[in-house]
Amino acid sequence: MSTFGGDLMAGPPPTHLPADPADAELAGGDAPAAVVRRHPASPAAWAALAQQAQDAGADDVTVYAYSRVGYHRSLDMLRRNGWKGHGPVPWEHEPNRGFLRSLALLALAARAIGETEEWERCSTFLRDSSAAAADELLG
Repeated sequence: MSTFGGDLMAGPPPTHLPADPADAELAGGDAPAAVVRRHPASPAAWAALAQQAQDAGADDVTVYAYSRVGYHRSLDMLRRNGWKGHGPVPWEHEPNRGFLRSLALLALAARAIGETEEWERCSTFLRDSSAAAADELLG
């Protein structure tokens, strides 16, 4: 007779994405658009492009579009790294921040364009992924 030694109430383990090469380039001062061209699959690059657009006063639809690309690139990366559609994606693990920033920017841009259901879904998804990220990025 075998016994199960796991916690039946425990959720999925946290997802820790691998280092994103775009992070170093962005930290080095490279322009987000140039980094996106070199790393089009990078959530961090798309999040930086969305943030730059927002900071420059770009139309909310532009911010929404950039952050949505970052969000979808993030989902691809999360799935490739064992994420099953739910569970923690800790803010404390820096390579996760591109995803979390993309998701937060998408939520905020959705709210700005009046897409209430998307705002609610994305802000809840962010809080479920990382309460620390939601507190930091949504205020």
